[in-house]
Amino acid sequence: MFGPEDVWQFMIGGYQVCEKWLKDRRGRTLSYDDVEHYKKICVALGETIRLMADKRLEIFE
Repeated sequence: MFGPEDVWQFMIGGYQVCEKWLKDRRGRTLSYDDVEHYKKICVALGETIRLMADKRLEIFE
């Protein structure tokens, strides 16, 4: 299974997605909408990780 650490470590194009998103907003207060958007990003990354794992299993079956 995967967890929050996997989502945090997930990389696209050489960037950790969650870290980059937060770094791009450093120094400002996040709005409610910003936090909700970040949560959606995390859910989408978690689902992406799950789907990638499922595909890997299919390859080896």
